[in-house]
Amino acid sequence: MPPFNLTSMTPATFILAGIPGMEKLHIWISIPFCSMYLAVLLGNGVMLFVIRTERSLHQPMYLFLSMLAIVDLMLSTTTVPKMLALFWFSAGEISFGACLTQMFFLHFSFSAESVILLAMAFDRFVAICYPLRYAAVLTQSAVVKTGLVALLRSFCIIFPCIFLLKRLPFCGHNIIPHTYCEHMGVARLACADISINILYGLAVPFAAVVVDVVLIAVSYILILLALFRLPSRTARHKAFNTCGSHVCVILLFYIPAFFTVLTHRFGQEIPHHVHIILANLYVLFPPLLNPVVYGVRTQQIKKKVVKVLQKE
Repeated sequence: MPPFNLTSMTPATFILAGIPGMEKLHIWISIPFCSMYLAVLLGNGVMLFVIRTERSLHQPMYLFLSMLAIVDLMLSTTTVPKMLALFWFSAGEISFGACLTQMFFLHFSFSAESVILLAMAFDRFVAICYPLRYAAVLTQSAVVKTGLVALLRSFCIIFPCIFLLKRLPFCGHNIIPHTYCEHMGVARLACADISINILYGLAVPFAAVVVDVVLIAVSYILILLALFRLPSRTARHKAFNTCGSHVCVILLFYIPAFFTVLTHRFGQEIPHHVHIILANLYVLFPPLLNPVVYGVRTQQIKKKVVKVLQKE
């Protein structure tokens, strides 16, 4: 077992166990995970390249979309490379500092993505309900400030988790039955009361995300009310299409998240390896499908991607 720092009772390293009970299948499980990760890099990379190079896409909606792509890349890259190293080379050892860093960026990405989805809902709300004021409200400065708010709020929510973990003594085993480090998974290894970690780690981030979901729901209720008041059926259909991609992305992000939380809380009969597989898929599926949804449903992006490919 790796050595412990006797003065602080902090382990020098943790051991990521992977998917418990499926160790012999790690190589085979890595194939779809690796394929999805490469698709995440390609899809979001193409999205960022197209938005960056096409000046006609330098609009608030697409700038928010580029922020979403960056956060998706962060979410996947924080976890998947280490997961693949574990599956391929049994490289499950991770230092205490690296574990906390991975935990921070994992939860930080989730929180930031939630804020960006809220900003995108507000963008659609202003575009449909107050189209004449859209250019005045959603300026480039407002978009930049929104991105900074997403970073600041996520940092303020997640950073205390590091200190909540560093204060704990770890005097037992140092094996994490997971493929990556997350707050409660590390806290459960401590040989002390973790009530504060449970309260803060679940209540504060969950409450922040619930606020985002409520505000997104209110935005879309107001959007629907505005759409039904439109006299033109064509205009109504066009407005529905502009919101369709965003609604799909919202569902892809929040439904698996809440499902994962509920299965951890109430799904005691579900095998542990199923929890781990679902958690791994969650850091891959939304980043994988978001570029596909926007690429297929948004004509401007589809046309620009084809244009860029033809140039190449």
